[in-house]
Amino acid sequence: MSKLAKILPHTGSLIRRAQQRHAAEWLRLVPTTITSVQFAALAFLAETPGASQRELGDALEIDRSTVADLAARLERHGLVVREQDQTDRRRNVLRVTPEGLREMKRLRPHVDKVEEALTRTLSPSEVTQLRTLLLRLLED
Repeated sequence: MSKLAKILPHTGSLIRRAQQRHAAEWLRLVPTTITSVQFAALAFLAETPGASQRELGDALEIDRSTVADLAARLERHGLVVREQDQTDRRRNVLRVTPEGLREMKRLRPHVDKVEEALTRTLSPSEVTQLRTLLLRLLED
């Protein structure tokens, strides 16, 4: 058992430490003001054009006010457009702009470097296992 596991044996503490490391690697390796959550939002919207703010919030597991602020920030940066749904005026739909797609393409190699930095001590099968276990932890 590692020294860290003896000091911080609780899952929550280890997840918090892993998140702190992710944030530090993101700041070190991604040359932009876009956060990892904003990048995740762009990636989701690129794969799901015309998704609603609610669908984005559900995918990222963030609340309504946070997703509204996230969408507004992405829109201010010219990375997404937010429009009222033609069939349901209460629903806002989001689309990645050409500038947003260019930004994603520019950032992808840096985001991949963050992933490599976080998992460099793991084998490919361990990375798969880690992701599987984290997804199971997040199941409802």
